[in-house]
Amino acid sequence: MIGAIIGDIVGSPYEFNNTYNYYFYWLSPESTFTDDTICTIAIADAINRRITRKEGDSCYMANLLRWCRKYPNPKGGYGGRFAQWIQSEHPEPYNSFGNGSAMRVSPIAWAFEDLSQVLQEAEKTASVTHNHPEGIKGAVCTAHMIWAGRHGADLKGVLEIATKYYPDWESYDPVIGTFDETCQSTLPICFQVLSASRSFEDAIRKAIAIGGDSDTNGAIVGSIAETLWHIPDGLRIPTLSRLPRDMRNVIERFYENVIK
Repeated sequence: MIGAIIGDIVGSPYEFNNTYNYYFYWLSPESTFTDDTICTIAIADAINRRITRKEGDSCYMANLLRWCRKYPNPKGGYGGRFAQWIQSEHPEPYNSFGNGSAMRVSPIAWAFEDLSQVLQEAEKTASVTHNHPEGIKGAVCTAHMIWAGRHGADLKGVLEIATKYYPDWESYDPVIGTFDETCQSTLPICFQVLSASRSFEDAIRKAIAIGGDSDTNGAIVGSIAETLWHIPDGLRIPTLSRLPRDMRNVIERFYENVIK
């Protein structure tokens, strides 16, 4: 989960101002959280509430609405249909296959030990908005890869899971810099980045320097890379310091109550 948030913050200045320089500044004055972090925090908070207050599955939707309404104008804004969903009096899923389902799912893979439950819960987090089969697949695949990394799979093993969901990811040929927010495009790019990476920092830098949806590339790659490589304190601490206190509180409670 921390990896997703770090990837988002580091990528935030470049979402609409792409850089192709691998040696970009890790943090700049413009580096901050975006909708990717808000939604990730919302899912983590839902899990916290489920454990401490015995709230049910509907908490995923309620918490996404609560946190997104609390932060209505993040850097980069919300996607058009998701913004409408947030503002709706009676929000309903809208058949999205955008990459938002994959970028927010990481807390699920840390919260549950049983793989079948991880996959079920990942689908639940997606289906409140991204109920298209491709939107659900993006979330489920990402959660499965994180879960596998947590349980000892190496890079090769994690990418073998990617192949089960996206058999052609290695041959996918993206147009560099194209802003494509679909799971069908974003996930193969992220897998290609991971396959060429050798450390957490290397993975984040490559994810962002490929252009396109930089912060979400960073969030998805970071969520998986966290399980494969150590995150140095020199990167982790200053990056997470960009978060407001309420978000840091959710992270602290998550690690106290869920990851013991």
